Amino acid sequence: MEHLKKINMSDREIMDAKNGISERKSYGFRDPIVRKVCDKFVQRSDVGYAKYGDTLDDERRLKMKGLQKYLKDIQEELMDAILYIQTAQDELQDLSEESLIEKFNDDEYEESISQE
Repeated sequence: MEHLKKINMSDREIMDAKNGISERKSYGFRDPIVRKVCDKFVQRSDVGYAKYGDTLDDERRLKMKGLQKYLKDIQEELMDAILYIQTAQDELQDLSEESLIEKFNDDEYEESISQE
């Protein structure tokens, strides 16, 4: 496999060569948002493969992880997502409050100038 890296193949191309995949299907997207999400899925898969050296399909077929572990992983990921949502909401609240304070200060400043 090291010889494949020497000819500047990406991790995805190396994985394809290792698994006997000679070509990939190309998709046309009418919605750029869907394209962005699909690109992120591919990137995320590449990160996981680089980190663990296996695909989710390998993990499933080779019984490397059972259903209980998959369910636990899902639960943990969703719990993390809820924490991220709360953090984003708090950040949005802070930004809104800062914006209101800034507007109030600007209005006060303009009012003081107009009274002079």
